[in-house]
Amino acid sequence: MKKVLKSMFCLLAVAFAFTACNRLDQSTNSKPNILFFLIDDQRNDLLSCAGHPIVQTPMVDQLAAQGVRFTNAFVTTSICAASRASILTGLYETTHNYTFGKPPIKKSFLYDSYPYLLKQAGYNTAFVGKLGVKLEERDSMLPAMFDFLKLSKGNTPGFIELADGSLRHSAEIKGDQAIEFINQQSPDQAFCLSLSFNAVHAVDGNKTPGNDGHYPYPKAVAHLYEDIEMPKPLLSDPSIYENHPEFLKNSFNRERYFWRWDTEEKYQTNMRAYLRMISGYDNVMKRVIAALKNKGLDKNTVIIFSADNGYYMGNRGFAGKWSHYEESLRVPMIIYDPRASQERAGQTKDNMALNIDIPATILDLAGIKQPEGYQGRSLVPVLEKGDTETWRNSFFCEHRMGNNKIPKYVGIRGERYVYANYYEQEPPYEYLHDLETDPDQLENLVNDGNYQEILREMRDQCESTENRLKATAQ
Repeated sequence: MKKVLKSMFCLLAVAFAFTACNRLDQSTNSKPNILFFLIDDQRNDLLSCAGHPIVQTPMVDQLAAQGVRFTNAFVTTSICAASRASILTGLYETTHNYTFGKPPIKKSFLYDSYPYLLKQAGYNTAFVGKLGVKLEERDSMLPAMFDFLKLSKGNTPGFIELADGSLRHSAEIKGDQAIEFINQQSPDQAFCLSLSFNAVHAVDGNKTPGNDGHYPYPKAVAHLYEDIEMPKPLLSDPSIYENHPEFLKNSFNRERYFWRWDTEEKYQTNMRAYLRMISGYDNVMKRVIAALKNKGLDKNTVIIFSADNGYYMGNRGFAGKWSHYEESLRVPMIIYDPRASQERAGQTKDNMALNIDIPATILDLAGIKQPEGYQGRSLVPVLEKGDTETWRNSFFCEHRMGNNKIPKYVGIRGERYVYANYYEQEPPYEYLHDLETDPDQLENLVNDGNYQEILREMRDQCESTENRLKATAQ
């Protein structure tokens, strides 16, 4: 009898241990690791998975094939400082009030930032690369937000001299640092690694005609695109540029155009270099994701890929970003969750996804409640259910940086109509575009009698949204 009881006790103990282990595994799986790649200065169509006929992005393409690609992803402010502040805080620029030349992001907003909340919830948090923003009480807030921190020394990419005197590309160094963090991780603690490139930003101080130093690319991709003729910029007819008002014709968009795109020689050289930089960071991503697999962490790591703003590349006779056109606002966005059903693999979603949705999505994936102050929304319901009935059909866009060469504006980008108000012009200058009849936004319908009711509706929506956002900033 004693032997029977002892055997039963042993079986129960084994069963209990097995159940406990299962619960532990389920608990671990319920908190996925998160790897967030952020690219600098790349619009949505500069990926081979998005249909670009030349650029080679095999790692990003693989993420799109295994995950979900958002075909209507946008930033709410098209400049790195304000956009990265929005990605950190989940807030529009009007609310967080940060861009170049502005005071640091308030600590009260940082307490709601995704890395701070993840760290408070037990995540091991890391940031590698270009932070691109100033923080209130930076010296105390950075360690409160990140366990592992390797910040870029500059905002633009290039080659960095190592201790042995050799040169290594900044994107590759970021990959090395990300792998260093990954190799320190274990399955017992969830982590969030934000890898923020300063590629494919141009080296702004380089104005030498035809010099590919504008876009310094890693040596590993130097052979790419050498014998390929780059197609002309979209919307390159000179009349498109000439049709703009003087304040846009004489803006920084046009000034930088003459640095990089205005001659055939410069255009061909710089476009090849720009595409090489894209393929260069793709190589780095491949190494980082391979490190995940080598550590056995890949099956529980959600990967998010996006960019901080769009880019003109000579379109409309412009360089840079900053304005209300699609090339400026559109960005790539891909989310790959290895835990998801195979039915999700390779899907595209046309829901409007915004940069301010990224922190809400990260927190939702981690099972952390979204702060009430967030102005973005988690994309998880879209990933899981394809939720469209209650999803947004427009968003507020803006650019507030104080620069007399970059005109400020506010606007609304809707599913069909786009409204913009360059409010500091005398008098204020408005745009209205109908994307259904004019997808390239070549015609301004502000003075068209058939669109006056739409104009009033868009104007009212823009004003009321701006007032609401300003109220939340106080």
